[in-house]
Amino acid sequence: MGRKEVILLKFEELKTLVEKCRICEEKFGFEPHPVFWGNENSKIVQISQAPSSTVHKVLKPFSDASGKILKYEWYQISDEEFYDTNNFFIGAMAHCYPGKDKNGNDKIPPKCCFDKWVKEEVKAVNNEIYVIIGAKASKAFFGDVSFEELVFNDQIINGKKAYVLPHPSPLNRKWIKDHPLFLEKRIKEVRNAVKKCINAR
Repeated sequence: MGRKEVILLKFEELKTLVEKCRICEEKFGFEPHPVFWGNENSKIVQISQAPSSTVHKVLKPFSDASGKILKYEWYQISDEEFYDTNNFFIGAMAHCYPGKDKNGNDKIPPKCCFDKWVKEEVKAVNNEIYVIIGAKASKAFFGDVSFEELVFNDQIINGKKAYVLPHPSPLNRKWIKDHPLFLEKRIKEVRNAVKKCINAR
């Protein structure tokens, strides 16, 4: 009981601090809008790269084209299941949309957010499995291990099973096409693990 109270206090404290965080405002040149979604007992911790410009406006993770692919095609679950904080803690390498670079691409999220907040959140959630999305997020957790090896094999984070997915962005079609076994086999395994967690009583 005492341990659970410590976890709860730490999680709620982190949530409050993250939602108030503005350490990147000068770097971005606009007001950051931290996105925080989940609770201390979310069954699945999902970590991706950073919120998109769409998410920056609506403050709801994966409420964009990538989210449609992830939720409806890959996981094959409803919005109600995905946004239920008892099911998912939806985090990222950075809580805020980082803006565009001079070529019009989303900037790489600042590492300070991962070091200051995300590492602590991952420890604070009493989850069952992890889903890590995208090469940049997977590198933060697993170093220089081949991305293909990470995607097609189960991994471990904090003693719990972890699955690595390519980013579901429509811009990532080439990787999906070049690795047909992902849609033919691997995503079905990940989908089953996600649904098993969601349906667990």
